[in-house]
Amino acid sequence: MRLKISLLFAFLISSSLFVGIASADWANMFVVNDGKIFVISEEHLDPKQIGLKIGKVTKYSDREGTYSGNFSNRYPKGTGYYDIIGVEINEAIAIKDDKGLYIKATYGGEYAGNRYNWIDFLPYVFAVLLVFISGYLIKKKTNR
Repeated sequence: MRLKISLLFAFLISSSLFVGIASADWANMFVVNDGKIFVISEEHLDPKQIGLKIGKVTKYSDREGTYSGNFSNRYPKGTGYYDIIGVEINEAIAIKDDKGLYIKATYGGEYAGNRYNWIDFLPYVFAVLLVFISGYLIKKKTNR
């Protein structure tokens, strides 16, 4: 019983080392569309300048990290991205906010993040290893 409590305590301490909440300190508010970053400006666009819908936010996050898909650190999931008539998509896009206003976002470069980073999986690997080792030690102790 003492071994089980010790192992549980060790597991809780080790798992708490990998858990944390970190808010990002991004320099700009942005959206990512098709692997491209668009920096959100303060410029409002006339609805007459708006073309076809070209995408939408698939993930919102204000936490630092790398994400896949069309995500934003400003707008919620479902926010639409639109073509601006007369402007190449590689230069700028429009974002329709929750008030129905169109905001201009200018191209800021290619998104450098990967969908999966091995460091993101490290806490899970340690947790699984700890569970297996704990189970092995408990089994070994009870077989004596």
